[in-house]
Amino acid sequence: MPKTPVLPKRRKRAGRQPGPPKPMPGNLSAEAAIADLSKLLDAREFDTIDDANAFIQRVLASHDGRLPEPAPKTPLDRAQELIYQAPESTPPKRRAALARQALEITPDCADAYLLLAELDPSPTRKFDFLEQAVAAGERAIGPEAFERWHGHFWGRIEMRPYMRALGGLAELCWMLGNRPRARALYARMLELNQSDNQGIRYMLATCLLEERTAEAHAALKKLLSDFPNDAAATWAYSRALLAFQEHDGPTPNATRALRKALKANKHVPGILLGDQPMPLALPRFIGFGDESEAIEYVTFAVRAWTQTPGSIAWLRDTIRG
Repeated sequence: MPKTPVLPKRRKRAGRQPGPPKPMPGNLSAEAAIADLSKLLDAREFDTIDDANAFIQRVLASHDGRLPEPAPKTPLDRAQELIYQAPESTPPKRRAALARQALEITPDCADAYLLLAELDPSPTRKFDFLEQAVAAGERAIGPEAFERWHGHFWGRIEMRPYMRALGGLAELCWMLGNRPRARALYARMLELNQSDNQGIRYMLATCLLEERTAEAHAALKKLLSDFPNDAAATWAYSRALLAFQEHDGPTPNATRALRKALKANKHVPGILLGDQPMPLALPRFIGFGDESEAIEYVTFAVRAWTQTPGSIAWLRDTIRG
């Protein structure tokens, strides 16, 4: 989910800024195409993946290389079509109007509430919209689908508005100081989507490091063990900072972990220490080991580092050594 928080200026480390996450997908047209494809395939049964691919190729060949747009069958389908007409390039008033029009069709359109939350400047109203988005998503999915697709929610396009709603509400809860609720929501998301396509584990890891408690450390160890092969900078630097926090200072194990993190992404120290200016917005695309990954990591992990006594000096000493 692309986010555009206010980032710290040079040599200032402000951490997360109060404000909403941006849970809406950055490319609504792409998701709309996926939704059309999902509806097309769900209406049929295939013996193999090759059969499904052959069917798609036949459909594309008969429609000039494009997927046909299925007619909306339900009020929620019609409402969601309106949301797909509201990409970020659309003027805010028009986007808000489309969201409210969608809710007139059905109150079960979670993405409509998400869009209103994104556009509203009031934290209180954002929170209310996100709560309504979660409730709408639950109603739209229903208990049977919850049970059937438990653990694989992101693989179902109709589940994604609900997952976005949970993520948006969790981040805003954390920003507003309701940490237990935020942690519970993040944990819920990882249960529902065990492959974690949204990268929720990264948000949860930095949240746990901010808490600096024995309970949070245990939860983070479990989380790190659930994704042992993750090569992201967040994972490498989280391991290092966790080892530092557990002993209230540097240990050989912590320093070894930090050196591994420096190899995973060498750009993090310059940004975290304030030696390199931050951009005004998060990069739209993230690459392993490059500057864009470092910018995203520092944006959300800076508070965990600055609130851990001695960790910044340890980082500086390690890179100098």
